[in-house]
Amino acid sequence: MQGESLIVRDLDICATPPGEVERTIVSQISFALKPGEVMALIGESGSGKTTIALAMMGYARRGCRIAGGSVQLGETDILTLPALETRALRGHRVTYIAQSAAAAFNPSRRLMDQVIEGALIHGVMDRQQAQQKAIQLFAELALPDPEHIGDRYPHQVSGGQLQRLMAAMALITDPALVILDEPTTALDVTTQVDVLRAFKRVMRERGTTALYVSHDLAVVAQIADHVLVLQAGEEQEQGPIGQILDKPGHAYTRSLLAAARPETRVPSRLASSGDELLRIDDLQVGYGHRNRSGEPDNIVLDHIRLRIDRGQALGVIGESGSGKSTLARAVAGLVAPSRGEVQFNRRELSPTLRGRTSEQFRRIQIVFQSADNALNPAHTVRRLLNRPLETYFQMSRDARRQRVEELMDLVKLPRTLLDRKPSELSGGQKQRVNLARALAAEPDLILCDEVTSALDTVVGAAILELLAELRRELGVAYLFISHDISTVRSLCDDVMVLYQGECVEFGPCSTVLNHPQHDYTRKLIGSVPELQPGWLEACQWSTHTQPSTSPV
Repeated sequence: MQGESLIVRDLDICATPPGEVERTIVSQISFALKPGEVMALIGESGSGKTTIALAMMGYARRGCRIAGGSVQLGETDILTLPALETRALRGHRVTYIAQSAAAAFNPSRRLMDQVIEGALIHGVMDRQQAQQKAIQLFAELALPDPEHIGDRYPHQVSGGQLQRLMAAMALITDPALVILDEPTTALDVTTQVDVLRAFKRVMRERGTTALYVSHDLAVVAQIADHVLVLQAGEEQEQGPIGQILDKPGHAYTRSLLAAARPETRVPSRLASSGDELLRIDDLQVGYGHRNRSGEPDNIVLDHIRLRIDRGQALGVIGESGSGKSTLARAVAGLVAPSRGEVQFNRRELSPTLRGRTSEQFRRIQIVFQSADNALNPAHTVRRLLNRPLETYFQMSRDARRQRVEELMDLVKLPRTLLDRKPSELSGGQKQRVNLARALAAEPDLILCDEVTSALDTVVGAAILELLAELRRELGVAYLFISHDISTVRSLCDDVMVLYQGECVEFGPCSTVLNHPQHDYTRKLIGSVPELQPGWLEACQWSTHTQPSTSPV
């Protein structure tokens, strides 16, 4: 079953927050798709994109209900189906590709068993047929070794491969409608190009009708036929992708386009005081047994050298698996180097947490990509911010309360959120709490590991502006890890380019990013999608084309 039309009329969805009255969160949404067309839903966090997409499956999240309207897929009115027929629809005629493939797969089961599960549950085909169909999809989605990749477990493939395996899982039943919910947000730019190219080719060849949820207009430009712009659950405008990009009719759409096309501004470079804060000499990180020369079997980082002075921001870019996060973890003491030295404030740091002092813990803080995983869901914001104050400083209860309120002001969050838990906050608010908790320790260095990659364009820009402001006011230094070149360009003084664990280019951002010398740096910059339909087809870069690894 594929290539059916989708008609949505006057969709209303209501929510009842705990202790509050019911309110409308999606109002009077209507659109229509012909068989094989792709509609993009765009807008910032909280605009209703995912809520609308889930309604296409007759589903409303806890505390929500579909209050009115109709969703017609072919001859089926989804919202009037009995519960049993609705369950039969999901994972068969309507399938879902989520943002986080890692969260969607069971780590204890082989990939093939999970990919074919929907086809077996719905009785679409027997196991042998399902496995043959899966292998065909693996090949169509440009996965390596399609005959055998299904024998692996989720942790044995890369993030980009796992995202394509989730697409195979969604497409194996030949669905009439596929919902893609931010499927490339967490991927690096080079992997994203390959995944988008694979998605687009397979959906076009199979004539699949699709809803594509995204906050990234440049990605939308490559995949969508039509765009519906949302703000606070209401339509602002909709139309063909070319019209929305070239002649947006609504001020909100123009603001989204402006956020997606930021002015190139290089941060004012702080005059170096020569006050060295962090130095890394010939760092190597690996795992596995050591060979005869004393090196580990699997080397993740090698020959890394860098220096960060007080108040300086160094960006580290590279694709998934290049060693970016491993570098941050080595500095933080979460992984021990197999060779080399890390000095902080001109004193050698213990390679492990066990050998570090409380003062060193305080002065080096790390902010992870996923605030959901970093913040204890059982604790209120107040308790989360209190913990570092109790750990590192001898303060009275009143002083701690005052400092917690100051931290909320510092990251521009209302104090009314202090008694809420993380689940009651938006993605941008959670990341600000994550940052406030790091600032509570009054650090000299913050290790920022992909801190904006899961945020929408508008919220991510606000977090970047906040980081720049904190740097100016507090003199904090950053090791800023990202696969988003534009964020590094806007925040950092210098940039290090990592490829397969080695530094292939290093220097001032303005020099490296405007005049790259290495093939791989040029590939990274050339893989950033542009706001124009057809860019994906014109883009020549592919992760299958491997540049030289020789450093410059």
